[in-house]
Amino acid sequence: MQKKLIMDQAQLDEYRAITEAVLFASDAPLSLNELSRIMDDVGEEMIGNCIEALNERYAQGGHGFEIRLVANGYQFSSKVAYAKWIRRLYRGRIPSRLTQAALECLSIVAYKQPISRSEVEAIRGVNVDGVLRTLLDRNLIRIAGRGEGVGRPILYATTSDFLRYFGLNKLSDLPKLDELNELLKEQDIVLDEDDEEPDPSLFPGPGITAGETDGKIVSRDETE
Repeated sequence: MQKKLIMDQAQLDEYRAITEAVLFASDAPLSLNELSRIMDDVGEEMIGNCIEALNERYAQGGHGFEIRLVANGYQFSSKVAYAKWIRRLYRGRIPSRLTQAALECLSIVAYKQPISRSEVEAIRGVNVDGVLRTLLDRNLIRIAGRGEGVGRPILYATTSDFLRYFGLNKLSDLPKLDELNELLKEQDIVLDEDDEEPDPSLFPGPGITAGETDGKIVSRDETE
């Protein structure tokens, strides 16, 4: 019996090591199903337990990283507490930043999706054709079908890349308005000091249109 327990512990340690190695090598989040397939059909529950055990080990060892659930998959991530030091690492380099116009447009889509171009323009008060093309090219938004109104306008919604870009697992993890600026700073997508803060009236809240007090975000990314 003792020999069997030793063998079982050795197997568990091996599963943890494989899980750690695969996630470390991956450049994108991996779901439990993908990890199971890679690990010769090891059960998803077992892999989930391995991830929990690894995170406990990292926490006890005082490490600056952890395994996080992002966009329905797992990946290594530095802890938020050390964000300011990581920003120093990239200080002086030219990050791929979004303009203020792109950030405002992306925020409107994220909080009110699915939404048409004309609805975005009605909120921002300016033409957004170029901004939407940029967001589509960067795969932060996608075409989510057509509306029921006149001309059946194209509707836009965020993508899984949007969730990964901002370190979110699902749309309900979107921050409240007073948390949004801090999130952007953590992602090194800060507004210039001379820029004005986005008008809170532009973003009334998830799924809420002007004058409404309730609603719900609808996105295929949460169900896919």
